[in-house]
Parts: sequence; structure tokens; C-alpha cells
Amino acid sequence: MDAGTVAAFLAIDLLLVFTPGADWAYAIAAGLRDRSVVPAVAGLVAGYAGYTLLAVAGLVVIVAGSASLLTALTVLGAAYLIWLGWSVLARPATPQASAEAVAASRWRIVLRGAGISGLNPKALLLYFSLFPQFIHPGEGWPVAAQTGLFGTLHMASCAVVYLAVGVLARTVLKARPTAARAVARVSGTMMIVIGGFLLVERLAG
Repeated sequence: MDAGTVAAFLAIDLLLVFTPGADWAYAIAAGLRDRSVVPAVAGLVAGYAGYTLLAVAGLVVIVAGSASLLTALTVLGAAYLIWLGWSVLARPATPQASAEAVAASRWRIVLRGAGISGLNPKALLLYFSLFPQFIHPGEGWPVAAQTGLFGTLHMASCAVVYLAVGVLARTVLKARPTAARAVARVSGTMMIVIGGFLLVERLAG
């Protein structure tokens, strides 16, 4: 596989990762909980790791080709985002969250992150529509190896960008509890809006 293909994939992938969405909203909300940025991002990356394994196994094509299964995933993912956004609005995170509370909920934070990325049908379509454009079966590398490489690069991009977003949110808003609550509410609202859009889009289609 030539370096130009990898560079082109990274350029497009980074544009997608830098586009704010549910992942950004969750990273920001986690950043406002002080020490929960790393487990939150680990959860988001874990969700994409699941998609990478599915893509390597060739199951992504099967799932994306099933209208009923894709609809079920969309409805489930949208409902989860709406519920999580409502939870954030009900209890806006602030930098003053206790270290004990964060430690006690660390695994819950990881699981929520994995749920956000793992139940996001847009991620499935990303793997289904973007990856094939850069995979070339006749270039020496097995298709599974090429898919695994692109999946790994995507996960690395997500980890770097979402960590930066979470840490920036924590650093900038740490001494501004009022602004932190406002940003947390915006993040929760973003999750609800994105979930509602996905739900309406899929059911209307």
C-alpha cells in the first residue's frame, strides 16, 4: 500500500473526525467531569474498535445491506443518544465533580462512550462507504490487512482529537462553573438533537 493512499485517507478521515457531533458532545461533557476524559475517550474508541473488527470480518457490508437491521440500529442508537442527552441536561457536569464519584463511575463512563460510538449508524456507513474507496485488493496487502490499517488510523485520529477536545473543555472551563454548566447543557442538547434527527431520518425514510 502506497503512502499517498494512506495520506489521502487520513486527510478525509480527519475532516470527518473534526466535525462536531455526538462524540464531541460526550468528550466535552466528560471533560467537565475533570478526570473522566480518558475513560470517556477510551469508550468511544472501543466502539470504533468493534466496527473495525466487523469490517475486517466483512460483516459491515452485510449489516449495511440489511435495511431492517440498519433501521433497528438507528432507532436503538438514536434512543440511546436522546436518553444520554437528557441525563446530561438533568445533571449538568461541572469541574467540581468529586474524584471519588469519577472513580466509582469510571467503567460506566467507558461503557457509555462505547455505546455512543458503537450504536451510531453513521459510523457503520463511514466504514461501509469510505473504506472501500481506499482498499485495493490487487496491491499486495490482503483486504483484511488494509481494512485493519484504516480502522486503526481512524481510532487513533478519534483518540487524539477527542482527548484534545475533552482536555480543552476542562482547561478552559475549570474556573468557570457557570460557563461549564452552560456548555454541558449545550452538549446534552446536541445529543438529543442528533438522536432526534437520526430517528426522524430513518423512520421517515
